[in-house]
Amino acid sequence: MKYLKKLVLFLLILLFPLMVITSSIRIALTPLYISMEYTLPGFPPDDYGFTTADRLQWGQYSIDYLLGKVPYSEFSTQSLPDGSALFNEREVSHMLDVHNLTAPVLTIWKALLAFFLLALLASILGKWSADYLKALNNGARLTILLIIMILFSVWLNFDLLFTKFHQIFFTGDTWLFYVTDNLIRLFPMRFWRDLFIFIGTLTILASLLPILLWRRHLKLKPVG
Repeated sequence: MKYLKKLVLFLLILLFPLMVITSSIRIALTPLYISMEYTLPGFPPDDYGFTTADRLQWGQYSIDYLLGKVPYSEFSTQSLPDGSALFNEREVSHMLDVHNLTAPVLTIWKALLAFFLLALLASILGKWSADYLKALNNGARLTILLIIMILFSVWLNFDLLFTKFHQIFFTGDTWLFYVTDNLIRLFPMRFWRDLFIFIGTLTILASLLPILLWRRHLKLKPVG
């Protein structure tokens, strides 16, 4: 049991960044982010006719597809009120790739939440909750360092970071589109830059909690 406990504590530190980042991604896939983003002052308007209401409707519809709430058969044939296709064949193909990436990420997120909750329960029953909190503290510090590096890359050259991200997770140039394509009109580069910042900021804020709790624990810990 001693070695199992050490393994669990090591995994808590190692997996904490992934758990918090995937949790932030899941929050970004709720209506919260998209509703906030489209209404931000200075968010670029669509030069080809989409209103903010249109973007909110079709943007959320696209996210619902990624979450599995809209079947591919419906999504791939969805039309706009004027009868034109919501997305062309190339856009639909890319969204399928994104869907196939999103599904395992959300599965990993659920598995990580279950692991952290089970580890918490084990730490309470085994009376090593302080070790559990210390592991979260160490994992949180690692997470903040990682996110600061990513946010620095966003500030330094977001276009390069965005390109490298797509080259890693998608094949060829299937993710490149014209500015007149609806996918770009709904999700311009500003959307993605802000999304990286949103996820990074949320991750840092969540990581501060175990750090503060650990400091509080050290202050309350009896001396000697």
